[in-house]
Amino acid sequence: MLIRRAQDIRSSEITEESLYWDRRKFIGASAGAALAALIPVAPSLMRTRQDEKLTPYDSVTSYNNFYEFGVGKDDPKHNAHMLRTRPWTVAVEGAVHKPKVFDIEEILRKYPAEERIYRLRCVEAWSMVIPWMGFPLASLLKEVEPTSKAKYVQFVTLHDPEQMPGQLRTVLPWPYMEGLRLDEAMHPLTILATGLYGKMLPNQNGAPIRLVVPWKYGFKSIKSIVRIRLTDQEPPTSWNQVLAREYGFYANVNPDVSHPRWSQKKERRLGKIRKQDTLPFNGYADQVADLYAGMDLSRYY
Repeated sequence: MLIRRAQDIRSSEITEESLYWDRRKFIGASAGAALAALIPVAPSLMRTRQDEKLTPYDSVTSYNNFYEFGVGKDDPKHNAHMLRTRPWTVAVEGAVHKPKVFDIEEILRKYPAEERIYRLRCVEAWSMVIPWMGFPLASLLKEVEPTSKAKYVQFVTLHDPEQMPGQLRTVLPWPYMEGLRLDEAMHPLTILATGLYGKMLPNQNGAPIRLVVPWKYGFKSIKSIVRIRLTDQEPPTSWNQVLAREYGFYANVNPDVSHPRWSQKKERRLGKIRKQDTLPFNGYADQVADLYAGMDLSRYY
């Protein structure tokens, strides 16, 4: 894993300069930068992995799971243009002292994004390495001040079949919902992403704001968020409601727990032919394994 500030990245290391989005959208005011700095990044999160090659931008933006725009991997790229990402608001509510509806432009100003290169591993045994632009979810949650009753965080995607025609199909219960324990949500690896490869987040990748939880299977990283709710109960999640045996609430990447229809011991990095070993917690065990100390990870999968 590699975490670097955007200003420290040469364009030649990532992609052609023509692909870059105006980074001033991410920088924001100095007050916002000072607030973001209140969320520390542990030194262990700053390690560089020289063997991690970035997945090409075109692959990242054309091979997606986003059933709101179709069940095929290339459907989102062709259909997500229908999504209107402005105006856009995110309501943060529930077990908090200061519930608030955030405008996306306010979020971009207040929480300037940094580049965080994370591996993304999907249950279908394919993976990517993506330079996300984002900020810690903890920054937003601290602003609304969770109460002592807050134990879990639920996330909800936009529900609008006119813009998201895949929601006319009953393949999943809509709107799409996901959830985390509060300690998972507050972990510095957990981010809200507003871009990738130095560009504004493409619609098919979850514009204008999405969750990224790199040690969990990709379906946990919910896209196009409109509501975040803190609660004292484990929230329902979409895939778990439909196929609980295949998609557990925790969904930590675990090579020792097979999907009922295939093994999870190997994965294929997108763009490569040969498979490689799947790493526990997607390679982030040093940072997150202590969150699950004493838990039976074959039961709480």
